[in-house]
Amino acid sequence: MSLNLYNSLTKREEQFVSLVEGIVTMYTCGPTVYGRPHIGNYSSFLMADLLRRWLEFGGYQVKQVKNITDVGHLLHDADHGDDKVEKEAAKEKVHPLRVAEKYTKEYLEDEAALQILEPFARPRATEYIAEMREMIEVLLQKGIAYTTDEGIYFDVMKFPHYGALSGNTVENLSAGARVEVNEAKHHPADFALWKFCVGPNADHVLRWPSPSPQPSPAGRGRIDSPDGFPGWHIECSAMSRSLLGDTIDIHTGGEDNIFPHHECEIAQSESVTGKPFVRFFLHKRRIDLGTTKMSKSLGNVFSLPDIVAKGYDALDLRYYLLSVHYRTRLKFTWKGMEDSKIARRKIVEWIDVLKRVMREEKVTGKSDDAPTIAVQSFKDAMNSDLNTPAALGTVFSLMNHYYAHAPFDAATQMRFIDFAEMIRHTFGCFEPAVSESIPVEVQSLLDARATARARKDFAESDRLRMEIEQRGYEVRDSKGKQEVKKM
Repeated sequence: MSLNLYNSLTKREEQFVSLVEGIVTMYTCGPTVYGRPHIGNYSSFLMADLLRRWLEFGGYQVKQVKNITDVGHLLHDADHGDDKVEKEAAKEKVHPLRVAEKYTKEYLEDEAALQILEPFARPRATEYIAEMREMIEVLLQKGIAYTTDEGIYFDVMKFPHYGALSGNTVENLSAGARVEVNEAKHHPADFALWKFCVGPNADHVLRWPSPSPQPSPAGRGRIDSPDGFPGWHIECSAMSRSLLGDTIDIHTGGEDNIFPHHECEIAQSESVTGKPFVRFFLHKRRIDLGTTKMSKSLGNVFSLPDIVAKGYDALDLRYYLLSVHYRTRLKFTWKGMEDSKIARRKIVEWIDVLKRVMREEKVTGKSDDAPTIAVQSFKDAMNSDLNTPAALGTVFSLMNHYYAHAPFDAATQMRFIDFAEMIRHTFGCFEPAVSESIPVEVQSLLDARATARARKDFAESDRLRMEIEQRGYEVRDSKGKQEVKKM
């Protein structure tokens, strides 16, 4: 498999070869469970799922870890302020872990509906506190981290490669450039590894014994560290290292993760191990609504239930988000959703035709090389940095060729089916619709329409069709029969 991927770390496309032959280690930044994830979050998760599926198609065993952040992610990705989960818990007047459990359940329901593959592991941050403390203690011992009255910080001046991923080097960073002035910090860009439950954080509910105390700033003796909680960045480093090792093949996330989150992960992980942390970083561009990015903080987000309430299937959304290249910023529109619904349905119906023709043994036609050529075109597109628009272009081209030139012989028909299975596994959204019972009132209208057609009252037939469509069902006439599907 000759797969080229754009590496955010090196800023160029590179041929991907795993560190261990046949096995890919991949870490995906999962959700912070203080609310139901929105479709912008899922666009990033779906990119990772697409990559995993394509790697598996190429013969790799993919060990994917996708975390759940249930503590320590402060508002605006900052080093001070409210914990996102605890703030929601206070609002709902429940324990923070109940909030985390509630939204984790909703998140897992959404992932199942979107047919996102189950990862190798789903670690929760609260389950890896000991591993985080161990890493922080190593950084303290090496003199790369230091203690203040309010927490433990990473000294970015001690990591020469800080900024290699984002371009936000120590020289370029200044107070106010996504960092806040804090007189206790050595440099404004220094980031929190651990926060003590003191001052504004004194009432933090989720707390653990802090890492072993170290000498405090000059003239203050030693600090008896109170309980505390981890910073957001150290969580992913600890979970990735514990489950996948010191160096991993691929790390995925949204472009908003590049800085500060992934930049800080690199610094602390490599400072602990002395080894490269990640070989390939892949980042999904964000989703925009008009001229504004989709963001919970802006209050302009859509959840999966919002999409379904508009009459769409979860897999219509999956198709829409994957139909645009992951490094292209998607401008979300309802017209785009509608076009995706129609396009996905056409492919699903074509796959159904392919199988029905083979099942009914209507394979007495000619041989054709088109499916073989299409397989190679599809692979070339996917191997070119997951070029999904080109890959889908191949699908529609072959589908049109089939309808224009069928019937084919059995061997050719099987090649079409093999192609269909390849795209089904890769995109994960071309499953046949689940059959459902037709409501009694719709069935009555269908029966009345059949009677009208039998007596050639086409005006009444058209009127009944419109009434059926108003109830959310589409009617098609095929070989003297009515076929009805939910719109």
